[in-house]
Amino acid sequence: MPWIKRQLRGNTVFVKARANGEPATGAKGLVEIVYKLEPGAKTYRASAGNLQPTGDPADDKPFVSDVQVGAQKETAAKKASVEPLPQDAIVIYTDGACIGNPGPSGIGAVILDGDERRELSEYLGKGTNNIAELTAIKRALEEVPMGDRLRVVAVHSDSSYSIGLLTKNWKAKKNVELVAALRKLTATFQDLRFVKVKGHAGIPENERCDELAGLAITNR
Repeated sequence: MPWIKRQLRGNTVFVKARANGEPATGAKGLVEIVYKLEPGAKTYRASAGNLQPTGDPADDKPFVSDVQVGAQKETAAKKASVEPLPQDAIVIYTDGACIGNPGPSGIGAVILDGDERRELSEYLGKGTNNIAELTAIKRALEEVPMGDRLRVVAVHSDSSYSIGLLTKNWKAKKNVELVAALRKLTATFQDLRFVKVKGHAGIPENERCDELAGLAITNR
């Protein structure tokens, strides 16, 4: 999610914002703030009415950061499997495939938005299974328009590796640039949830993603 800077009782704070630059107010008009934008920083709630512009127009422009503060993303991931999705949620399934590891690789994704359905199938060339899994999520999220990133978006994946990197702030030992780019992308979503599903367990859309990834490799 984007951030903006504001003044709160004489202190400059970072405020969670919507894509249009407005503070992301929640219940009772409260917004989430941090005093330092750093991993594990404690988050606070403040009334939007108590926040004042800093006086620098540049601070009003929203920016994204791959820094994960507090435990918000991990908490959201834990809740995603039990919280009901709103009717207007965008539901995404992704999968990556690789023949050999490394070897020819491809991705598959299914994006469901109400009655609209989109499928992605792309050959990536030589790569690893983890690269394919991460790239599948990245390609699918890139298909969501900026205006729709204010809605709930639920990504279903059978990759514990990908979900761990994106929700638990695991340190990326490999694929560092890809992970950084993906984290930056996920920060542009207001309510992005990741749901771990079991692979090859008969879940229709997960099976379809596996098929699309396999077809990308076969038809390369």
